[in-house]
Amino acid sequence: MAAPASLDLLSINTIRALAMDAVQRAESGHPGTPMALAPLVYRLYTAHLRHDPLVPDWADRDRFVLSVGHASMVLYGALHMSGYRLPLAEIVNFRQWGSLTPGHPEVKHTEGVETTTGPLAQGLANAVGMAIAETQLAAVTNTPDHAVVDHYTYFIAGDGCLMEGLSHEAASLAGHLKLAKLIGFYDDNRITIDGSTDLALSDDAAMRFTSYGWQVLHISNVNDLAEIDAAIAAAKGDRDRPTMVITRTIIGFGSPNRAGTAKAHGEPLGAEEIIKSKDALGWVSHEPFFVPEEARAHWTSQVAQRAALRTDWQTRFDAFAAANPAAAAEFLRRMSGDLPDGWDAALPTFTPETGAVASRAASGMVLNAIGSGIPELIGGSGDLTGSNLTLRKGEPTYSATNRAGRYVHYGVREHAMGAIMNGMTLHGGIVPYSGTFLVFSDYMRPAIRLAALMKARVIYVFTHDSIGLGEDGPTHQPIEHLSALRAIPNLLVLRPADATEVSECWRVAINHRTGPSAIVLSRQKLAFLNTPVAKVRAGVERGAYVLADSTMPAKIVLLATGSEIGLAIKVREALEAGGVPARVVSVPTMELFHATDSAYRDSVLPAGVPKLAIEAGHPMSWWQLIAGNGDVVGLDHFGASAPFDRLYTEFGLSVEAITARAMALVKN
Repeated sequence: MAAPASLDLLSINTIRALAMDAVQRAESGHPGTPMALAPLVYRLYTAHLRHDPLVPDWADRDRFVLSVGHASMVLYGALHMSGYRLPLAEIVNFRQWGSLTPGHPEVKHTEGVETTTGPLAQGLANAVGMAIAETQLAAVTNTPDHAVVDHYTYFIAGDGCLMEGLSHEAASLAGHLKLAKLIGFYDDNRITIDGSTDLALSDDAAMRFTSYGWQVLHISNVNDLAEIDAAIAAAKGDRDRPTMVITRTIIGFGSPNRAGTAKAHGEPLGAEEIIKSKDALGWVSHEPFFVPEEARAHWTSQVAQRAALRTDWQTRFDAFAAANPAAAAEFLRRMSGDLPDGWDAALPTFTPETGAVASRAASGMVLNAIGSGIPELIGGSGDLTGSNLTLRKGEPTYSATNRAGRYVHYGVREHAMGAIMNGMTLHGGIVPYSGTFLVFSDYMRPAIRLAALMKARVIYVFTHDSIGLGEDGPTHQPIEHLSALRAIPNLLVLRPADATEVSECWRVAINHRTGPSAIVLSRQKLAFLNTPVAKVRAGVERGAYVLADSTMPAKIVLLATGSEIGLAIKVREALEAGGVPARVVSVPTMELFHATDSAYRDSVLPAGVPKLAIEAGHPMSWWQLIAGNGDVVGLDHFGASAPFDRLYTEFGLSVEAITARAMALVKN
């Protein structure tokens, strides 16, 4: 076998060989794209990225996102060779139980991975969010003498990413916002799992991104490192536009029989083809997982130069801190994820005069009260600001001309909104929230699911939460959405019953650091329950609490959330008037109630007492709380267009109808 032409090529082929071997040993995976992208990723990690494997989370590092998450082995190979805590044994255990190398990259699982990717285009949109976060933090932190936030966000996307509608939403907004420090690479390998991209794709990607307001560059041969360097230099030279570099690659590069074909995409090459591929690449050994010491030493020496940038930054940050101690402390606080001391003292206390409002209106009041005290709280809406009430009075808009703004107009781009918020919070220093109608949570569900998987600190404000929105009709009336959201692990779903519960739900959501939260709010006015704040606070923190009770042992427990709490209270009054003692339990968040201790749960929902849950949505999520002893008043069908009070009556959500169902349970 011929010797490689250079240490660069030896290092690149090390990544290719590791990818082939890891996929072969796992008997599953995607070898072709890592083999194709190896030169680009090598050059990024050794010559362009600001990163330090010994301090992988330093604040001003460049962010790199592999949106084509199925090509994970190219990332794992680069992290291993760069010196991150990813030993060769983990490469060998690719896709195995307990390994640090899962099939698709997972943030907080593998050191050096910035976000969880795999569902295509999510990473591209995450990168947009990271770039927004960089500009916002730079605007509020840097001074004329000290630039302590000054880094780039890079991503690699594939044809599948660009086919997904999410890529359009996110790229369109990125161009509009002129995110010039966002640099993307489109892996133009012209192959999908089914075959040639000609089967399903005839877009002109260059024209597409040009129309978004991006600079478009080209790399005709990814194996030409000089072309990569020139493209990145040109990308950084444009201070007004994000850049997409259309990068021509050959999937499965080096494989004599699979290169350039779909057979190199999503399955192992096979032992015989790997030997032939290694020979074709001039590789130095047929031994699986062989890493030449010369390649490791060369890669390490190159990365050491990149890591020195962190030391330079620390020196500059120390000078910034000496000149601006308060600003430096604020920056470090934000990046740590800690909240300002005493932020919740600003939470409003509602009264009968101020609290008899729609829960969306109460939410707007909460945001206006707390927003100035939490500078990292960055809001937005999917073109429903006036309905979601997510904009604080006087809050400046984040834009291409005002990076310090704290409100993002996402436009009608719910999916991008969710995925961009994931990128913002993963970047650090930002706690993002945004609003849309609950029914449109469907549009952003993939991003919500990934936020939950990543345990990302994101807050969703979902208004118009039921048939209570009335005349807009069944297209806009959420039915299955509460149950569907409650089925997502790690997601807190909070549906407050009145203004006081709204305030306490916001307290819980902002304090929640281990996952996303959804605050679900009504369009219509709700009664003010006038419950002591301390009682509500303790109840919301535990997920459910006894809102109203009888002096006699209850013969039935009525459970509800949101607007249906008002119904439950009236039903209890009707039952009590008929001699049936009843308890009302408010359940603002099932997830916290399920997580609390069994003694508390039993005290709220006593065993042996029938239970009737009431919610203007699908009953599915309630059956666990009913525990085989009771019933659910809900909707397992779509709504209709009519005033909301008529809909409640027609669909069996009236005091009379619910009281009759409660009496039937008591008699049984």
